[in-house]
Amino acid sequence: MTSVSGMPEEREAAARVGVDGLREEVAELAEVLEAAEIELDRRVIAREELVEALDVSAAGTIAVTQVEQEAVFCGHTQCCLMSCCG
Repeated sequence: MTSVSGMPEEREAAARVGVDGLREEVAELAEVLEAAEIELDRRVIAREELVEALDVSAAGTIAVTQVEQEAVFCGHTQCCLMSCCG
């Protein structure tokens, strides 16, 4: 049986164990958080690169479409030698 004077020491020891356990959990969560932040950064970069690539592709498509539209004389996609384009 524990004496009255030993009870605070036991409670302190139990609290210390609890605090140590929480510190370990915090350290583990910090590692998980760091890995998640790295993954987020990678995904942001990937999205930005995709948007940039799509913008470049769209700009090229617009340029080709404009050239094709300028080449349409008679409804054909290229100037033909038919009498309508003559």
